[in-house]
Amino acid sequence: MKAPLLATTALGLGAITATATQEPEVQVIGQKVAGQVHILVGQGGNIGIMSGEDGVLMIDTQFAPLEEKIRGAIAEITQDVPSYVVNTHWHGDHVGGNAGFGKDGLIVAHQNVRARMKSGGGRGAPAAPEALPDLTYDDGMTIHYNGEAVHLVHLPTGHTDGDTIVFFTGSKVVHMGDLMFNDRFPFIDLDSGGSVSGYLRALKSAYAQIGADMKVIPGHGDLGTREDIAKIIRMIEASIEVVEARMAQGMSAQEIVDAGMPEEYASWSWGFIPTDRWLSTLYRGLTEEKRAQEQSR
Repeated sequence: MKAPLLATTALGLGAITATATQEPEVQVIGQKVAGQVHILVGQGGNIGIMSGEDGVLMIDTQFAPLEEKIRGAIAEITQDVPSYVVNTHWHGDHVGGNAGFGKDGLIVAHQNVRARMKSGGGRGAPAAPEALPDLTYDDGMTIHYNGEAVHLVHLPTGHTDGDTIVFFTGSKVVHMGDLMFNDRFPFIDLDSGGSVSGYLRALKSAYAQIGADMKVIPGHGDLGTREDIAKIIRMIEASIEVVEARMAQGMSAQEIVDAGMPEEYASWSWGFIPTDRWLSTLYRGLTEEKRAQEQSR
C-alpha cells in the first residue's frame, strides 16, 4: 500500500494535460469487451479492466482528477479495487491516476516507463514516488490472474521506448495502448524514444500475434479488431511512400506538409494529430532514421 499523493505532475502529452478544468463535464463509461474484460472510456487513454475471482487488474489510469469517476465505473462492474495496475507507456493521460490507484495495488510497467516518469522525461518535474511503477520488466512478463495468463509484451521504439501491449489469453482480448489509434493518425513520440519505422514494426508484430477472433482495445478510439490494425498498417505504409517520394523530389519539410495527404486519408486527421502534424512527424522521423543509418556505416 502507498501513501497518498500530495502533488500530482502531469506527464507526456502536454497538449492534453490541461484537462483538469474540464473534469466536471467528463463521464467515464464502461462497456464489456469479452470474457472478463471491460473498457472504460473517459478522457485520455482507454482503460482496460479485468475482473474475476482473484480481483481486478487495471490497464492505465487516465488523469488524477478523474479517479473518483473511474472508481465509480469500476464499482458498476465489481466491488473489488485493482490489485494490479499495468501502464502501457509513460504519457500523462495513461499514468496520471497512478498515485491514487497505487494505494490499492502494485503498479507494473516496462523499465523505461519508470525511468521516464522518475526523471520527468525532459518535459517537467519528476513524478511523485507514489506514482512510479513497483514492478518493471525488460522484454515482458506474465501475470497469472483470474484463471488466465495475462501476457505483457514490450514492443520497442514504437509510440515511445516503453510500450507494452497486454494479452488477456482466456478472454481473447488485447489492449494495444498507444500503439493503436483507431481510425486516426497516430502520435509517434519521437522525443520519448518512438520512431516511424519502429511504430510500423510494432504494429506488424502485434498483428502477427493477434488472433482473428480477438477483440482489440486501442489506446484511443473505438474498440477494434485485427483487421483494423491491418488498415492502420496500410495507411502508415502509404503515408511513408508519399513523404519519401516528395523527399526524393527535393521538396522541403514545409512543402511536403503543404501538399497534404491523398483525399482518401482525410478522415484520419483529428484534433491532436491533424494531417500537417502527421506529415511533419513522418518527415522528421524518416530524416532522423536516414541520418542515423548513414552515421552507422
